[in-house]
Amino acid sequence: MKKTLRVSLGQYSSKGAKAVNQDALGACIPKEPLLSTKGITLAIADGVSSSNVSQVASEAAVSSFLQDYYCTSEAWSVRKAAESVISATNSWLYSQTRNGPYRYNREKGYLCTFSAAIFKAHKIHIFHAGDTRVYRVHTNQLEQLTEDHRHYQDSANSYLTSALGMQQNLVLAYRALAVEEGDTFMIASDGVYEHTTPELVSAALAANDDDFSAAARLLVAQALAAGSDDNLSVQLVRVEQLPDQQVGEVSEQITTLPLPPRLQARMTFDGYLIERELYISSRSHVYLASDEHTGRKVALKTPSVEMRNDPLYLERFLMEDWIARRIHNPHVLPAFDAGRKRNYLYQVTDYIEGQTLAQWMRDNPQPSLECVRAIIEQIAKGLQAFHRQEMIHQDLRPANVLLDANGTVKIIDFGSTRVAGVAEIRQTHDIQGTAQYTAPEYFVGEEGSTRSDLFSLGVICYHMLSGQLPYGSQVSSSHSRAAQRKLRYRPLIQIRSDVPDWIDHSLKKAVHIQPHKRYPVLSEFIYDLRHPNRNFQNQARPPFIERNPVAFWQGVSAILFVICLGLLAQQL
Repeated sequence: MKKTLRVSLGQYSSKGAKAVNQDALGACIPKEPLLSTKGITLAIADGVSSSNVSQVASEAAVSSFLQDYYCTSEAWSVRKAAESVISATNSWLYSQTRNGPYRYNREKGYLCTFSAAIFKAHKIHIFHAGDTRVYRVHTNQLEQLTEDHRHYQDSANSYLTSALGMQQNLVLAYRALAVEEGDTFMIASDGVYEHTTPELVSAALAANDDDFSAAARLLVAQALAAGSDDNLSVQLVRVEQLPDQQVGEVSEQITTLPLPPRLQARMTFDGYLIERELYISSRSHVYLASDEHTGRKVALKTPSVEMRNDPLYLERFLMEDWIARRIHNPHVLPAFDAGRKRNYLYQVTDYIEGQTLAQWMRDNPQPSLECVRAIIEQIAKGLQAFHRQEMIHQDLRPANVLLDANGTVKIIDFGSTRVAGVAEIRQTHDIQGTAQYTAPEYFVGEEGSTRSDLFSLGVICYHMLSGQLPYGSQVSSSHSRAAQRKLRYRPLIQIRSDVPDWIDHSLKKAVHIQPHKRYPVLSEFIYDLRHPNRNFQNQARPPFIERNPVAFWQGVSAILFVICLGLLAQQL
């Protein structure tokens, strides 16, 4: 039976000795599939006492976080999703203060401290601004996991350095920690943690082991009895069970859907008429088919016979469909939705009448620079759609790019794609790409980034223009940083003298061996392919020996030959 994330949770908030409770707290334990893809969330906000509207800020911060976080893309990492939501709330609170009667006195505006914890897979992700705190609870010990954003002028005077609504650009702390079953955490406002002890927390949990809400109420009551004159809020959570490291929706299909039979032409299968084979390999079998209800042409892909007993392969196979249904871009092959339940494990996409870029390159061995630019720009637009979803394609190559009859480019084959939100559930580090186009960082065991896809795109561009690879075939055989430092880029102008120097420089930067020396974003590379970069134009033209070493040494040999002839003539 599949194991899912399970916790014990309790929380309580009280206005205490004050007239108004400016604290807010909340938690959400969603059902599947959100439980696996997004996790369990807890949040506390503490309004600034100098403000009469800070309770509005606290309530808005907690409610918007708990609601909006689950509306973010399942492909996003926890950090990207949470920071996007918290930053949006901060901007709203800041604008409320700026556009209201408190714009000249921020301390009376919409301000609150904020701490949140998200449990996903085997980690806790902590987000923090202000002086609410997150603790890991040990027996008679409290391990503080956050650092207060407060500056102390002296023992009696201090002020917050970060809070929601304080500044337009929020200073938000983040950290992620591995958790184990039985780990217990406490999130509390200063009204609680300043008037409690590790022994009291441990005793409250021990006395209410089956009711954490009662333990939270007991801690608040004890803090009040100890003299707390502030609002009091506390959350307690214990990890009872950690989930299996599987993608919920995909793993469910693997366990519930049977594998399809071997398909043949003129065969009817699950509402499709199989017309013919398109592509058969050790990874998958692809057929041209038509939907029996609409007559629409589709490409139907089934798992390869050789790999059907490999659960990891089947998961990657189904992830292709999962990804295709979450990217909507004219330069990415879309999934096909027939509007009916599938009875077997397979995937369906639109059928594109055309050819792969690999075949196009064989048919066009000397394309014009403008033609290459047009194709590369379209591929880049498709890649940007991946990157906006925190996905890295990882296997970009000419065989995975289709050109239809109108010249429109579409990226295909997402079996190697790394999805940030899924990678948090299941970690894999094996190289998935094709060696000729794979970025060098993969070969030294590092994780890829958007700059890894940029490297592959740069290699494709170089290959289209030259018919060769910028480092030959040596990248895939260089498995250490020392070996990679010996690699030398072959200037494109040695092969095609009609290509401007600044184009060559832009390609050299795109395919640099070190990722941090490549373009930070795809758009800069695409821009430089059409607009001469002044930084490149100001660089000195490489010496002739580097631009064309063969011609250089041929010239040297010819000069030496003439000198030798002259010497012989003098002797005669």
